[in-house]
Amino acid sequence: MDFEFSFAFQPIVNARTQAVVSFEALVRGPGGEPSSEVFSKVHRGELHQFDQACQSKAIRMASRLNLQTQLNINLLPKSIFQNGQNIRDTLQVSLESGFPVENIVFEVSETSKLQDYRRMVAIFKTNREFGFKTAIDDFGMGYSGLLLLVEYQPNFIKLDRALIADIHQDNVRQTIVQAMGNICRQLDIDMMAEGVEKAEEYRWLHAAGVNLFQGYYFAEPTFEALADVPARVFIM
Repeated sequence: MDFEFSFAFQPIVNARTQAVVSFEALVRGPGGEPSSEVFSKVHRGELHQFDQACQSKAIRMASRLNLQTQLNINLLPKSIFQNGQNIRDTLQVSLESGFPVENIVFEVSETSKLQDYRRMVAIFKTNREFGFKTAIDDFGMGYSGLLLLVEYQPNFIKLDRALIADIHQDNVRQTIVQAMGNICRQLDIDMMAEGVEKAEEYRWLHAAGVNLFQGYYFAEPTFEALADVPARVFIM
């Protein structure tokens, strides 16, 4: 790539164990600039190359930071169908960096306009065969989520902020999230609430059986560093 970029890392926590279980790598400019400034420099024909560069750089940076948890990496939707070589390249970077393949989680947004479900599912299955984990991000914002679950059961789904905003005082959202929790338990999928910003949201979700969380309530993304999560946020 003819431009520089870096990453901020936001922790994902398990409220039951009160421990950080992963960090999501979020694209930033070389000085911490927003991701929009970086993506504005990526030309259409460079998406595949940029996606691979992101995967490689995130893994190498996580290794340098001595990350001991899982690492969540976002796959660009428009490059996922060229993912075959990416997987091999990412596997090689993982081996060279000494970062365990089984600790890498690929995220694909449910809002992605991916029409070829069978091909996407095949790619997910290939990822799993190589040892990588998968997550459906922004679950609840698109129309493909339940169809994807019929064809493929990822390791994780991440409930979108739109589903959990003020859930402690919204009966409709509560009913939907409880139903999704039941589905995930029966399909052996770990359900995560992302975008949690309020203690009240966290408390309701945790009481409803959600254990995995991400959001500003716990910690903001930290540029080129791994943030600690204060124990006080887990107090019910």
